[in-house]
This record gives sequence, C-alpha cells and structure tokens, in this order.
Amino acid sequence: MPIYSVIIRNASVFDGAGSAPIKTDIAIDGDKINFIGDLSRESAREEIDASNLYAAPGFIDITGHSDTHWTLFDEPSQESLVKQGVSTILGGSCGSSLAPIVNAEDIENLQKRSDASTININWQTVQEFLDELKNHKLALNFGTLVGHGTLRRASGMDVSREASPNELEKMAYLLSRALREGALGISTSLGRSYALAADDNEVESLLFLIKKAGKLATHHLEDEGGGIVAAVSRIVSLSRASGARSHISHFKVLGKKSWPQQKKALEIIERAITGGMEITADFFPYTATGSDLYLLLPEWAIIGKQNEILGRLSDADIREKIINALKLMTLHYDKIIAASTLKDTNVVGKSLEAAAKDAGLSPEEMIINLLIANNLQVSIFNEVISEENMLELASKDYTAISSDGFGLGAGLKSPQNNLSHPRSFGAFPRALRWLVKEKGVLSWEEAIRKMTSLPAKILGIEKRGQIKEDFFADIVLFDPETITDEADYKNPHRFSRGVEHLFINGQAVLSGGELTGERPGRVIMK
Repeated sequence: MPIYSVIIRNASVFDGAGSAPIKTDIAIDGDKINFIGDLSRESAREEIDASNLYAAPGFIDITGHSDTHWTLFDEPSQESLVKQGVSTILGGSCGSSLAPIVNAEDIENLQKRSDASTININWQTVQEFLDELKNHKLALNFGTLVGHGTLRRASGMDVSREASPNELEKMAYLLSRALREGALGISTSLGRSYALAADDNEVESLLFLIKKAGKLATHHLEDEGGGIVAAVSRIVSLSRASGARSHISHFKVLGKKSWPQQKKALEIIERAITGGMEITADFFPYTATGSDLYLLLPEWAIIGKQNEILGRLSDADIREKIINALKLMTLHYDKIIAASTLKDTNVVGKSLEAAAKDAGLSPEEMIINLLIANNLQVSIFNEVISEENMLELASKDYTAISSDGFGLGAGLKSPQNNLSHPRSFGAFPRALRWLVKEKGVLSWEEAIRKMTSLPAKILGIEKRGQIKEDFFADIVLFDPETITDEADYKNPHRFSRGVEHLFINGQAVLSGGELTGERPGRVIMK
C-alpha cells in the first residue's frame, strides 16, 4: 500500500530560505510535507517525475487586491495567480479592507473601484468576513489586514479631518477586535483623501495596538513622487515611536524628476534597519503603474462618497477648478493609457492624449467626462517608473516581490471586462525571467526567497514559505527554461508559461499546467 499522498521525485529543490538547491525527493502526506530525501524505495498514490523542474514553496503575494476588486467572490479559482505559482495572497492592502463594515455607506465607498452589486455582502466583522470566505472555498490561501481608511469610515469619518477622541476610541476598539478575530495587521494609505488629516497621534495610537498584538503595519506611502523622502521619513518616525513592525507596499518612485530621490529614501530605511528597527518593503517588477483614474484628481475633489465626487464633477464651477488644478500638475497624458471602463470601451488601450484628440476635447475635460460616464470606474496604466530604480530595489535583501494585482479566472471577467494590468497574470514569472535569467540581478535562490520565506516572515505566517518537513505542502514546480510571463499592456489577459504543478495544502490545484478544479485554500489568521 502507498504510504504517501504524493511523491515529487528528483526535483531541484529550493527551500525558500535562500539556500542553494539540492536534487532530492519530497513526500506529501495529507496537507503537510512529510519527508525530504531519498524516496526511491517508497510509493505514493500520485508520483511526479520532476527531473527537469525546480521545486519551490508556493509564492506568497504580500500586496494584492483580489478582495477590494471583489474577484475573490467572482473568480474563486484565482487562475491568473495560480498559474503563476501563487499559493497565498494578502488582502486589506493600501488602507482599504472588506471588514469591518458598519453600514451600507461603507459598501458604497468600496465600489469606487469595482462594482459589488452581484455580491451578497452578509458580514460586518472580520470574523464574519473570514467565515464567509471559508464557506466560499478559494483555490489559494488568503489572509487580511484591516484598512486604516476602513476603520475611519466605520467610525463615521468619510471626510478628511482629524479624529475626535470618541472616534479614536471607536477605531481602537474596531482594530483590537479585528486583530483578535485573526486579522494579520493594519494597512495605511495616508495620502488618500480619507486619511489626509490623520495626524501622527491617530496613526501612532493604532500602531501601538499593532505592536502590542505582535502583528504588522503595512503602508502605501502618502507621496510616491517628489515627496517620497518625507513620506518614508514619516513612516520610519511612526514606526520608531510605536515600536510596530512596518512594511512599505509596492515601493516605487513616480516620475522622472523624482527618480534620483530613491537612493536617499532607501538610505533612510537602511539606517532604521541598522538601528534595530524592523522595516521591509515590496515591489512589483513593472515600470508602469496600474491605478484608478479618479486618483489623478486633486485630493479635495475626491473627498467623500461616490455620489459626492460625481456631484463635484458635474458642477460647472467646481469642474472648472478641477480642470485648472489638473493643468498645473505634471501629467504626461501621452503615457497614461485607459485600461478599463464601465461603458466607454472605445477608449480602452488609447492614451488620454489620443482619446481626447479623438473626442475634440482637452485631456482634462476628457478625464472628467470619462469619470462621470463610468461612475468613477476607470482604471489606467501610467509609465512612470525607472527600470534602473527597479533593479536597485530588487538587489536589496529587505525587499519582497509582489503583484499589486488581483486574481482573474478563465472567463477573464475583470470588473469592467477590459484590460487588467499584466501583473495580475505575470508578476512572479516575469520577476524570475527578468531579474534572474536576463538581468542577473538575483540568483534563483534569492528571487525565490523574496517570493516565499521573506513575505511569510514579514506577515508572521507559520509553517509556510519554506519547503521543510512538517510545513504545509504549498509547493510549486516550474520549468526554469520556459518560465515567463506572456501578458503585456496591450494583451494583458495571457496566462504565464512554465508553471507545471502547484500544490496548496497538499492538494493539486495545477497539474500539467492546467487547473484541477480543486479549491483547498485556507483562511490564514494570526
């Protein structure tokens, strides 16, 4: 009788911790890795000849948005991520999470990005949200942070102003409860309209709770352009004052004029690390961002609920003020591409400059018209990141690799059914192809560490992120010769190549490069 569920034979095994690979066998029994070593005398119900494949821990995507884009519910197979070798994803990033939700207005705010009208939102607390996901059954593992913006809204503060003592108390209560219910930490986005007036006292008080609970604070920097040095300094200062472990999500410097500031920003992080602080960062391996068009507007114009923003855009006097504000910004409309819309699909794939010219409008007028016609739900690509800076980031031992994307399925049902950022389909294979095979900035073992044990350590996830006996059997097998991304900005809905098998909690989710239909993902709590 076979002893094991699965034996992976003769693979080049990367443990995820940064060690060089060893040629060996791996035995899976149930949901765990049972044995690593010579299994030539043993048998299993399923055996895989991995002679030409690399084995690594399943990749952990430390910054993503499958939750707030609602594809966790629309596309529970998360195929675009699974086919990259991703076994675990994090939600609640960049200040926004799907819980706690206190009232219908909270749901309305979450729909600024994507339509959730088909989702049965039957939860309020983090525990109820995670229980719903357990019942929903995902293909991969999922854990969540609590968004600072979500806490502000749940405390009655969807306006940019300082919190009152009562509101601070309510936020602290909601955060403490969420942490008890299994949230992995908090995320902030201090440059967003709902958090602009959040003072250091407010943020520190929440980070003290994170420190006390032994969890993580992640941060979308409030300025990723000309003010990035000040933004990084603020995060370091808040982290030092609170003692909380901090992580900077999708670190990047936007705009050619600002690119030289990366070195100084990284020096601030490195001095903090040398001084004993725990600060890390992640990056996605692309030189174009993916964002929402409405975020180009001046901050004062996007305060409040969706209908309030649309009201401002439709008011002739306010519209004129917004147009004038946009003209004062350094926006390169020829490099900003309309990626997805709710209705005006004829502009998808065009630059804002070209779309405006076709319509006989200025780019600023085009932006406002698109936002009104599409209920704010317009996403864009923006080519504003330096490749040299990206390679420098990759070389740092404290940076992890992420997608900053979201999972999509075989039907390619993106929320607007248009162009998703290619990172949702190719971030991890692209990193291996570009950073290891082409640029030689990273070794295989170091690139894999940045996708596995490093994010697991940052998040405090136990028994994942390494190929090690008694760890959960999250294992990806890929061909080092063929591993690559296929998605690009014109054709982003192309699955990656080279990932042959993916086991999550001991079950095959991908076999021979194809989905098995299994959805063994688990909710990860701490």
